[in-house]
Amino acid sequence: MAASHRISTPAQVQQRWHARQAPDGDFIMFADGSLSAMEFERFVEPVRFRWWETLRAETWTPMDWLDVDVMLASCTHGRRRAAAGESAAHGSVGWVALTSADGRDTLEWLAVSRHSDPFSSVALDGRFLTATSTSGQVWRFPCDAPADVTVSAASD
Repeated sequence: MAASHRISTPAQVQQRWHARQAPDGDFIMFADGSLSAMEFERFVEPVRFRWWETLRAETWTPMDWLDVDVMLASCTHGRRRAAAGESAAHGSVGWVALTSADGRDTLEWLAVSRHSDPFSSVALDGRFLTATSTSGQVWRFPCDAPADVTVSAASD
């Protein structure tokens, strides 16, 4: 891809967010222009999940962009807003975002997973954004360190 498609500035991240676009794959896109590449693992006996950071990049060029324009849930706590939904491009893609609740919708971070299924509910407190997928997985993101997410079955 041409260098003009490289993402490295906060303004470029906000532009993509306001266009409701995210890199296609398992990623967390941060307001500062950095990106965490994430990997999903499912362990059977007992059923456990892990979504973990494999790489953190300061500048990056996505192979493809994905629309994250279907919002299924949102909530506000203080000056922050959590939003969650799905991508119409793929039925298994879910996304969650943490933004400002000041009317400008400034992105702090956006997490996209090809393995979560759409996120149909979201909760936000002072420390955690918790999103539940349509497949029953509960994803608990620390607001200030989303790559440290924990994933569990709703029954856990």
